[in-house]
Amino acid sequence: MLDRFVEIEEKYKDIERRISDPEVIANREIYQDLLKKHSDLSEPVAVYTEYRRLQAELDQAKDLLKDPDYKEMAKLEVGAISAQLDELTVQLQLFLVPTDPDDQKNAMVELRSGTGGEEAALFAADLYRMYSRYADRQGWKVEVLSENSTGIGGLKEIVFSIGGRGVFSRLKYESGTHRVQRVPDTETSGRVHTSAATVAILPEAEDVDVKIETKDLRIDTFRASGAGGQHVNKTSSAIRITHIPTNTVVVCQDERSQFQNKDKALRMLRTRLYERQLQEQQAIQANLRKGQVGSGDRSEKIRTYNYPQNRVTDHRINLSIHSLSDFLDGKMDEILDGLIAADRLAKLANG
Repeated sequence: MLDRFVEIEEKYKDIERRISDPEVIANREIYQDLLKKHSDLSEPVAVYTEYRRLQAELDQAKDLLKDPDYKEMAKLEVGAISAQLDELTVQLQLFLVPTDPDDQKNAMVELRSGTGGEEAALFAADLYRMYSRYADRQGWKVEVLSENSTGIGGLKEIVFSIGGRGVFSRLKYESGTHRVQRVPDTETSGRVHTSAATVAILPEAEDVDVKIETKDLRIDTFRASGAGGQHVNKTSSAIRITHIPTNTVVVCQDERSQFQNKDKALRMLRTRLYERQLQEQQAIQANLRKGQVGSGDRSEKIRTYNYPQNRVTDHRINLSIHSLSDFLDGKMDEILDGLIAADRLAKLANG
């Protein structure tokens, strides 16, 4: 394992030299690619550097064990340093776990209200705000692709994209059923209700990921429904695209322009076809783990938001935090970091 990190450190130093080269700096595409690689390698190199420093300290402490005057102190030091090295060893092993090729992609989020009627729709709107605020904190961009709202601020369904560095790697564990326990505003007796919403996080497909033939598409236009004023009754700007071979249907009617709706609908279609490809590939892998943290099973209850107890519980890793308002305000990193760590450890255990 350590030989691998010697190679990684050498690669890191080579990239450092190259990004100082004026000719490389002048080539924006190459320069940006090297900066990304440099950033990706900086954390494992830092951990490896710390590992080597502690290993040197451990060797010195072991030498002191031979001196009767320092033996007891050296024993304590050897124990402390060995514990730190064990932790760093696990970190180094995790860095070598193969990454998901989709981790650096943007994400498309499909959020739908579930059981619970209007209260479920209001909860879906809360989840949309939560993800939007988390995106803001990360410096990511949110773009709504399709929306079906209720009259009092709820969401029956919303599809939106989140663009930025490493979006999918952070959010891919959010797929599943999210449950809320709270007293609805319309409840006069103060009884706690349980409602749910489903979330699907998909890696947003690019042109190179999915090839769509024009002959395989049926494109229909119709008049948009819902908000939009007089414009709704004047033009057929809404778009419905059917991918005939898979019978996959997407609809977009949120934009005033038919061209904009078609562009968004094609993005949604491309991503859903890409998800279909991924599911087919995963289905034939004999070593798929049941209950995988990032399984993406939307029927699985993954998290509970309990308002009376000010608690958020992620059931996959049995982690609860008692700061529900902060979590809904986009401060999600504690649970997301826990999910990522659990998934890496599981992959490491499975070889």
